[in-house]
Amino acid sequence: MEGVSKATLKAVALVTGDTNVRGFLHFTQIPNGITHVQGKITGLSPGLHGFHIHALGDTTNGCNSTGPHFNPLKKDHGAPSDGERHAGDLGVAEVSIKDWQIPLSGQHSILGRAVVVHADPDDLGKGGHELSKTTGNAGARVGCGIIGLQSSV
Repeated sequence: MEGVSKATLKAVALVTGDTNVRGFLHFTQIPNGITHVQGKITGLSPGLHGFHIHALGDTTNGCNSTGPHFNPLKKDHGAPSDGERHAGDLGVAEVSIKDWQIPLSGQHSILGRAVVVHADPDDLGKGGHELSKTTGNAGARVGCGIIGLQSSV
């Protein structure tokens, strides 16, 4: 993003999916590099849900075409607080988190990628299932949205 200053950057994702899954997420990167994610997703079944940034901003086949978790450093799946984790591993569908590994600018920017909400809780790479180290065994993709730069107006 040529010409982008060290000012606060903002992005948004409108999340849609199965049946009544709808919502929005606002991403704000402050000059120190932390990105704050806030928003609300409704229509989810009760309980916890895996919540990740996926590599592709492609929803031509719904949430299934968003690719794998965003993982530019080729690490195993983990919790947001783990040193060993995909950059896109955000844990459960919380609506207010802060993270250093999901910038809105630079080489590992999440702009143009997709945010995906899963049907089941994320085991944070510690579940012992064959999918634990790659997807957190979080189940089907029930909602997603492409992360786009937000207007400053």
